[in-house]
Amino acid sequence: MRAVIQRVLQSRVEAEGQIIGQIDNGLLVYLSVGRADTLSDAEFMADKLVNLRIFADEAGKMNRSVLDVGGRVLLVSNFTLHGDCRKGRRPGFEAAAEAVDAEELYEKVVFLVAERGVGVEKGVFGEHMHVSSVNDGPVTLLLDSTRLF
Repeated sequence: MRAVIQRVLQSRVEAEGQIIGQIDNGLLVYLSVGRADTLSDAEFMADKLVNLRIFADEAGKMNRSVLDVGGRVLLVSNFTLHGDCRKGRRPGFEAAAEAVDAEELYEKVVFLVAERGVGVEKGVFGEHMHVSSVNDGPVTLLLDSTRLF
């Protein structure tokens, strides 16, 4: 699984002109599921999202998690994170999971984050969406459950 994680003051996702998910203080997470991803990748991702210490403590150091600060997570599916742009001019998506498998693991991450005590909003899997956010910091991180950057 791959994720782009942004610390946000607010974020929302719309589909077909309707607000589908909206949060204040928390994390906007774009999540992509790869062909080889399994339940263990979903568990890894949920644990990281809930416990990643990227919010400031009293000293201004990144020492608190979204759980610690009472924040929420807006989780948006985004298969294009598995796009390969190394050759040609059009990205290839061979590494992305098939939609049925991807949706199952995406929903599992949503469930696992909520199970760990963090409020979760989400987009609509497989739909065209408009996402807006106010990035705090800015703090933007890349996370991959199978490799280091």
